[in-house]
Amino acid sequence: MNRINPAKLLLSKWTATLPKNKEKHFLVTELFRDEEGTVLEIELQAVMTRRTERVGWQTLQNTNSWKMGWQ
Repeated sequence: MNRINPAKLLLSKWTATLPKNKEKHFLVTELFRDEEGTVLEIELQAVMTRRTERVGWQTLQNTNSWKMGWQ
């Protein structure tokens, strides 16, 4: 399990372990917070295609799907 501080996710780099459509490297481009400032979701952008996807930040904790950094 990846240990993550959700407040420090902005502009972090991630590698998908099972890439789809040649989208392997991703960048966190936006954080979505609640009224108290707690991070609920993030926006991941594929580097190659610029496609964006909004997911819960806890998704990145799954080491079967994501690795920290670009590898």
